[in-house]
Amino acid sequence: MTEERFSLKDHLFNREKVAYLGGLLSRGVDGFEQEQFESEVMAEMLDLELKERISLIAGTMGKQLDDDFDVAARQIEASLPPPLDPSLSDDDFGDFIIAPFGKYVEDRGLDNLETSLALLRELTMRFSMEGPIRPFIDRYPDSVFERLMEWTKDDNYHVRRLVSEGTRPRLPWAGRLSTDIERPLPLLDALHADSTRYVTRSVANHLNDIAKVHPSLVVERLRRWESDGRQEPYELAWMTKHALRTLIKQGNEEALELLGFSTDPDVTAKVHVSSPVVKAGEALEFDVVLEASADESLIVDYAIDFVKANGETKPKVFKLKTIEMSKGETKALKKRHPLRANATTYTLYEGTHGLTVVANGVPVGSDSFEVVL
Repeated sequence: MTEERFSLKDHLFNREKVAYLGGLLSRGVDGFEQEQFESEVMAEMLDLELKERISLIAGTMGKQLDDDFDVAARQIEASLPPPLDPSLSDDDFGDFIIAPFGKYVEDRGLDNLETSLALLRELTMRFSMEGPIRPFIDRYPDSVFERLMEWTKDDNYHVRRLVSEGTRPRLPWAGRLSTDIERPLPLLDALHADSTRYVTRSVANHLNDIAKVHPSLVVERLRRWESDGRQEPYELAWMTKHALRTLIKQGNEEALELLGFSTDPDVTAKVHVSSPVVKAGEALEFDVVLEASADESLIVDYAIDFVKANGETKPKVFKLKTIEMSKGETKALKKRHPLRANATTYTLYEGTHGLTVVANGVPVGSDSFEVVL
């Protein structure tokens, strides 16, 4: 029996969700034909991918909204469910079925800046509008950045998070902004001291995006925030580690030093793959024995050299453990890494895959294994 593959698009956009959205619209829009809306959407939706489903629902909804965008905006606002629970402080992304409202604003409201920004603020308290706000940033950068600075002080943490998330240079599922990568930094200066982890995580992710282009700029900003003393030390320490995660994997010396790690650790590793042949769908299993010749604080990662379609290899780094070691001490670590046959983020190919253990960005031991399909 084959394992049924989870479908994110069917989980987020299905008949029940479309019916729920139709019910919202029928309460907010006079004369809204809910059955017609649902039947039109379902006639096409199941053959579409996730983003295409959002566009379809937005377009179908738009057929029954007023042609005047200002009026349509009021109709949408009247249809919205209550805002997300303000007593929560993290991981409350909202309901994806609200996304078509944002797509409608993006498609129909670009010539109506003030109305659109006001509506996006309302929408992001139900589902993040980090994608739909980006075309407005591109067209009206001065006006939108002025509004975003005001939103850094908004009472609702979803609105504050939108300021950082919407201006990220490498936002997942979104195109690149035309504005300079450094322009949002004053916004991050204002937000880094936020009391809500949902906001500070976005700030850290934003810095991680910048670090892929300007590593020194990120390290300098984090040093400045440390000097400012506006954020709780434990929270800033968490943000710093999260913001520097890509640089740490790369062994960036400035990032390692900022976190208090040696850039030349005196440590060796014996790496042993206990599953030298791994079938797709099974797991790579390996042991590591670390030996320190000096007192060391270590960020231990491992890199797998994945075979590509052309036979070449490309490394991908994964976290293993952060540990403290004393001079002369040895520590044993074990890891089981699933190699899924039906992963959505990579494709497995047969061949010899390298495995390298990395301490503070420095390779300290290696082994290899075979992948068979």
